[in-house]
Amino acid sequence: MKRRTKKRTGTLVLAMLLAVLAGCGSNNGANSGSENASASAPASSSTPDSGKKVTLTMMVSGTKAPDGQDFALDIMPKLVQEKFPNVTLETSKLPDEQYFTSIRTKLASGKGPDIFWVFPRNASLGVLDMAKAGYAADLSDLTFWDKISQGAKEDMSYEGKPYGIAGGLDYLGVYYNKELFTQAGITEMPQDWPAFLEACQKLKDAGITPISLADKDPWFLQFGMYQIAANEVYPDEMDFDTKLQAGEKSLTDPKWVDTISKMKELYDKGFVIKNSLGLGSAQAAQQFVDGKAAMIFDGTWDYATMTAKGAAEFTRGFFSLPANEPGQPTYVSAATAAGFALNAKSENLDIAKQVMNYLFDGQSDLFKAWTESNSSISVYEGVPLNHELFKEVNDSYLNEGKSVYFPNQMWPTGVAEEMEAKFAEIIGGRKTTPEQVTEAMDAKFKELWKK
Repeated sequence: MKRRTKKRTGTLVLAMLLAVLAGCGSNNGANSGSENASASAPASSSTPDSGKKVTLTMMVSGTKAPDGQDFALDIMPKLVQEKFPNVTLETSKLPDEQYFTSIRTKLASGKGPDIFWVFPRNASLGVLDMAKAGYAADLSDLTFWDKISQGAKEDMSYEGKPYGIAGGLDYLGVYYNKELFTQAGITEMPQDWPAFLEACQKLKDAGITPISLADKDPWFLQFGMYQIAANEVYPDEMDFDTKLQAGEKSLTDPKWVDTISKMKELYDKGFVIKNSLGLGSAQAAQQFVDGKAAMIFDGTWDYATMTAKGAAEFTRGFFSLPANEPGQPTYVSAATAAGFALNAKSENLDIAKQVMNYLFDGQSDLFKAWTESNSSISVYEGVPLNHELFKEVNDSYLNEGKSVYFPNQMWPTGVAEEMEAKFAEIIGGRKTTPEQVTEAMDAKFKELWKK
């Protein structure tokens, strides 16, 4: 997730989460690619005629697929040109931080790509900001909206109109090494916070690094923090952020202090890999896939990276971080995934819309390739779960309905970044307290919310 992100009433968000799976997403190197192929002329009469060559550009964030072809870089350009022989799709994929900087600069200068990656609601590079700024185009006239879950559509809308197409639904969770758990004598999966800490201690006592985290990439902190918040802040007060926006609540609330404190506890007890501030997301992931750490906090969107072949062969598992107290249920941290937006100022907007209609028509080769390669849980009607690894968490989400959106989806951009910066002081050994972290978060929220 990287981060996925926002602003809406808590009750509406909860309704979204319960509805979003009616039919059913950082974490790197920059790459670009396109392939040409001949095919029969597209059926649409509004497609560019055979005499006109069109180049569409697309920029997305994330990591290049470690094994096989990458959907955005390799597969999509090829299949688009097979359908539309006169259209060349030039694509690039950048690491999250690089993408965020680059896309903002390009859009502001009027030279943005025709198609770009956008995040839900009020996230950093969220659809609300992109629509308000006039960068994202109104997509109301696309033909497949009745196939997309209502919650996912709403999360990509502004003033009742869709400006983005969700890539799916994403869960935050814990990828873990089943063999290392067995080696440490962990025979039952932890069901609450004390049991999780006990499991971490067993791993540590067995000489195994419990958790690999990428604190060099500040946003990585959110992957654990939001899972804790899902179980600490929201279960008894799902409208916490609505009250926060209304000035009735503060991020200095004891529930948020407890959330920061629980995250800090993992570092204080030596459960997080040493020198985490020196590890980027790719390095932290490598520690996990090489079998050098038993767990890593991440999201469903990073399936390919977390299941890539490393120096060690082992069986992966995936569970929701049980930050709940004994006797309480574990809540899943879930949110609409990032997805496609179209540049409102594009000279090829109509053609880009045709490509999106083809991508999401429910039957084309491009749609099939998308669903096969997409790690996020599909929000498109009738598409089954793609990866068995996520079945347990997905079943829990569907059957129990205990889920909470990523908190930064209700905050102005900048609040999560303040949380990351202040918590980094704790990791770095400064005497910053959880209370001081929440005070900084709250001050930043009030400063930005006024705007």
